Amino acid sequence: MHINDIDLNLLRLFDAVYRTRNVSRAAELLDLTQPAASQGLTRLRALIHDPLFMRASGGVQPTPKANRLADPIRLALVTIEQALSESVGFEPLQSRRSFRIHMSDIGEGRFLPELMKMLRQRAPNVRLETMPLPRAEITDALDSGRIDLAFGFLPMVKDTQRAQLLKDRYIVLLRKGHPFTRKRRSGKAQLEDLGLLEFVAVRTHADTLRILQLLNLEDRLRLTTEHFMVLPSIVRATDLAVVMPRNIAQGFADEGGYAIVEPPLPLRDFAVSLHWSKRFESDPGNRWLRQAIVEIFKS
Repeated sequence: MHINDIDLNLLRLFDAVYRTRNVSRAAELLDLTQPAASQGLTRLRALIHDPLFMRASGGVQPTPKANRLADPIRLALVTIEQALSESVGFEPLQSRRSFRIHMSDIGEGRFLPELMKMLRQRAPNVRLETMPLPRAEITDALDSGRIDLAFGFLPMVKDTQRAQLLKDRYIVLLRKGHPFTRKRRSGKAQLEDLGLLEFVAVRTHADTLRILQLLNLEDRLRLTTEHFMVLPSIVRATDLAVVMPRNIAQGFADEGGYAIVEPPLPLRDFAVSLHWSKRFESDPGNRWLRQAIVEIFKS
């Protein structure tokens, strides 16, 4: 086989199928139809003289030859992308670029106000779109360019570049005047005290649910919701308690109507980081936005 026989798009297709282990998913990432992706894979198989991917439960599995090709092909694609990106600068005042960012609803409340204020001053025509994704999809979404950046406590997101923004810890938020706080005026509480409380939790924030599980407090859970930002109004109107990040809870407490207690919860300390793909490390726009975000939020 000669290099002249290879279409660069076939290598992009190979890389997408290898990462997703699914031809349909790879086609979606590359904005191709399923038949076009299948035809491209057939062409590549003929050129490589290897099946490359075999049918498996839920998708495909790479052959030994595909495994050997995967890293060199990804490196080649990254090198080309970086070379092309470096040839085009990023002028924030003139740019009309759109950036897509993974954030949870609680992340939007914490980061977007300051981020949008910064963009209005430094890059007034740049647009942001938040795209909350299942955690299992974040790495592939970053590598494919589906999203540009990801915010959050994401320890399961591997093989990305990252910058730690801030450290935080989980606390318990209650309404002001809750009987629990009157008994514990110092704001401190022991773990055994938490059995006196009833809780509301968020389905999509698994870490808070995990804390309740570790404390054997699942039977004290009275409400499970889909979104974090609705919790303060529920807490304020009821005697329900919520486990949430202190950094967020403090903002509500400062406005009045809430109290914070800080028992020694398991898994309570965590770090919020900014994640991006190695493939877009040198992209001027991506780099500019990363640097601005770290400047604003890094503590």
